[in-house]
Amino acid sequence: MNRPLVSVVTPSLDQRPFVERTLESILSQRGDFELELLVQDGGSTDGTLEVLERYRDRISLVVEPDAGQADAVNRGLSRARGDILGWVNSDDLLRPGAIQSVVEAFRAHPSAPWLHGRCDIVDGEDRVIRRPMAAYKDFRARRHRLERLLVENYVSQMTVFWRRSLQERVGLLDPSLRYTFDYDLWLRFSRVAPPVFLERTLAAFRWHPGTKSGSAFEAQFDEDYQVFLRHAPPGGWLRLRKRLRTLEILAVYRILRAFRPPVRC
Repeated sequence: MNRPLVSVVTPSLDQRPFVERTLESILSQRGDFELELLVQDGGSTDGTLEVLERYRDRISLVVEPDAGQADAVNRGLSRARGDILGWVNSDDLLRPGAIQSVVEAFRAHPSAPWLHGRCDIVDGEDRVIRRPMAAYKDFRARRHRLERLLVENYVSQMTVFWRRSLQERVGLLDPSLRYTFDYDLWLRFSRVAPPVFLERTLAAFRWHPGTKSGSAFEAQFDEDYQVFLRHAPPGGWLRLRKRLRTLEILAVYRILRAFRPPVRC
């Protein structure tokens, strides 16, 4: 960990309005580390590839068909050489100084195999929105227990980084999952060790109609429950808690959808 190589995977497909901002947010990271950015594009047709070509000398780019987002991330992770690994979707952002904070945290916690941090929610113009939602997830993350994570996924994917040794132990994402492959991975990580939570905003999740959270959250939470069943202990009480919390979250999402402002890119 003297000067680690940090590998960031970006799965990409038809995100022309946002992908350049994503790349710049990653490539502009500076600190006591080496950086490897691996972009795995599934065959974009909206002009994304023209953007990616302009960065070819600064990224490791592969353009090939894949079987979905989880498969694309797995392909990128399989190519990654880093000591520290993570992924940032092609419409999300890393905040300045994020990777240096990750490296310092791993140095301060040499036995910790994974960590995550605070996350903004932004709109199509990078303006911070949904502040209460982000604050709620931070509140839950500070009080992590495996049982609580089973009831509710409060881990923001784009803030998660882990050591290569953890990935070698638990494996890659489950490509059979469409929406909650990250949640399944966090539960597998949590069975090895609890995460370190950084009181620093590491990334920004972009909320817009094209995101899975913005367009198909009912299906997402159906799959979320199936992932819960994979990992939950026997007994009905935890299942009841999960059902009730999911109903509460769905109600909030439906309210947000009803009052969603138009997205301008």
